[in-house]
Amino acid sequence: MSFSYSGIHHVQLAAPANCEDAARHFYGHVLRMTEIEKPSNLKKRGGVWFVCGSQQVHIGVQEPFVPAKKAHPAFEVKGLKALREHVLANTIGIVEDEPLEGYHRFYLFDPFGNRLEFLEKA
Repeated sequence: MSFSYSGIHHVQLAAPANCEDAARHFYGHVLRMTEIEKPSNLKKRGGVWFVCGSQQVHIGVQEPFVPAKKAHPAFEVKGLKALREHVLANTIGIVEDEPLEGYHRFYLFDPFGNRLEFLEKA
């Protein structure tokens, strides 16, 4: 039997109940990801979905909620410096880390405490 991977369809990040407005502001307004409609049969679970390049970011309700402080998605960005400036202008703190050869990068935390990485090839 043979199979292969073609990529990652989506990343799921957990958030507390009633997270939708904060998620829309942060992922939609601050990070400028485009919201997509959840399938009608999944809407009752809460949360909100976004497009990020050819992948999706799903913000899903988890109770009890515990943020991912170490595990994280890493978003490859064109224009990392501009994103950094935009994030800082929206009073979101940036976390620097050890250099990663061949990349510029930074981390930040979403409104729910989940760690996110943003990087661009040097």
